[in-house]
Amino acid sequence: METTRLLIIDDHDPVREALEARLRTAAGVEISGSTGCWKTGLRETIKLKPDAVLLETKRADGQGLEALRCLTDQCPYTRVIVLTSYPDAEERAKARHMGAVSYLLKDIDTRQLVREVQASVRPQAPT
Repeated sequence: METTRLLIIDDHDPVREALEARLRTAAGVEISGSTGCWKTGLRETIKLKPDAVLLETKRADGQGLEALRCLTDQCPYTRVIVLTSYPDAEERAKARHMGAVSYLLKDIDTRQLVREVQASVRPQAPT
């Protein structure tokens, strides 16, 4: 199994830290970085070029979709996966339109999350 390099952006520190701890022990992913500040996350994504970013769009600063737009515009080599606490159909549609490859809920188990992350970076077969 090939390792997927992953960066986490979530402004809720305890949740981000728990997610990072969960994924650090999972086979198939390597945490490239983790931050609560989406602007720092954007700079780190540009610098480190991870395969994927997990992004919480429901942020205290209201900038989640702006963060997504900047990531997809400035980091076309990185797949952005929205990982959020609760579903929002309108946000999901906007996120997909803005380039998010997945819209997942945080209650996903670790093995399934790893599978989703790895599937997001695999080349798609022609249809």
